[in-house]
Amino acid sequence: MIELTQVIAFFDRLAPGWDGGMVRDEAVIAAILDAANVAPGAHVLDVACGTGVLIPDYLGRGAASVTAIDVSPQMIRIAREKFAGEDRVRFLCGDAQGWDFGRRFDCILIYNAFPHFSDPAALLGHLCAFLKPGGTLTVAHGMSREKINAHHSGSARPVSHPLPPAEEVAALFAPHLKVTRVRSDERMYLVTGTRPGASGSGDR
Repeated sequence: MIELTQVIAFFDRLAPGWDGGMVRDEAVIAAILDAANVAPGAHVLDVACGTGVLIPDYLGRGAASVTAIDVSPQMIRIAREKFAGEDRVRFLCGDAQGWDFGRRFDCILIYNAFPHFSDPAALLGHLCAFLKPGGTLTVAHGMSREKINAHHSGSARPVSHPLPPAEEVAALFAPHLKVTRVRSDERMYLVTGTRPGASGSGDR
């Protein structure tokens, strides 16, 4: 069982060097954001946002707003400093699995973070309640499942579950969403699902 206090302490320790150790594959990130339907006017929820590594990408695509949540106070502190004065971005510090966001979103993304949640099925069920009809929820990693699991076998092992095959995550989506994309290869890991119903402009 993953203990939330351990997760917080682990990522608080890593926060100061997080951006310096970041490796980006621009083509992979673009593919993830395309699949997640991050487009002009979208209202985005970034779950386990860290220091906000994807926020410039959301804003660059014309997102109307970004709500970013992370359980680590130090990650959120750094993210707030980086985006001070950006009125399209709101930061929350807490556990997304039990957070009442008080609104619904066009796009919800969990990027490079899914193995750190203690109850993935409960997390997905909870987040779907905050997705607009026609909105998209995405679980993604910017590398292969094998590399993710190898990476987490070291110091991150006490705060990680093994990342399951993408088809198993898609099965967790199925009670709530129409699964629209499943990809797991040497470059990336991606599962997306869409909430049934027509998309609209309400619930801003």
